[in-house]
Amino acid sequence: MEKATFAGGCFWCMVTPFEELPGIRGIVSGYTGGTVENPTYEQVKTGTTGHYEVVQITFEPDVFPYERLLELYWPQTDPTDGEGQFQDRGSQYKPAIFFHNEEQEQAALASRQAIADSGRFDKPIVTEILPAQEFYEAEEYHQDYHKKSPKHYKEDREQSGRDEFIEANW
Repeated sequence: MEKATFAGGCFWCMVTPFEELPGIRGIVSGYTGGTVENPTYEQVKTGTTGHYEVVQITFEPDVFPYERLLELYWPQTDPTDGEGQFQDRGSQYKPAIFFHNEEQEQAALASRQAIADSGRFDKPIVTEILPAQEFYEAEEYHQDYHKKSPKHYKEDREQSGRDEFIEANW
């Protein structure tokens, strides 16, 4: 088993693309990259702790390779927006890939370069590639939020502009 950690704005929207795929053993919403130990959602959403909202995926690389996770990650984001993602603004919502080993780092760098070279976007690709740091699991009510509060999740996602961006750009 390996872990993959991705930031792509609100962590609620970053769960569904990865769930129910062969070799994916778990997806946990949480926080990483900041300076406060055991941060709460209320702290992170202020943008003052340095944390990113992320999903951490436990996967079997022999069944579902890391490169395939990257292929799923990129189209969930606007890789040219370093100020947040869609309606979620602030440093806690910036896009980033947190690598857990050298192979992941090289794969993430190569995938980012491929997106840049593709000519798909007129602006520079600003998604950060960073070493994995301490991961803090988000509060229980954030886990599988799309299943626990489907009406609110759907409304929030519709208002975000994420799906329109994905359809127009990916």
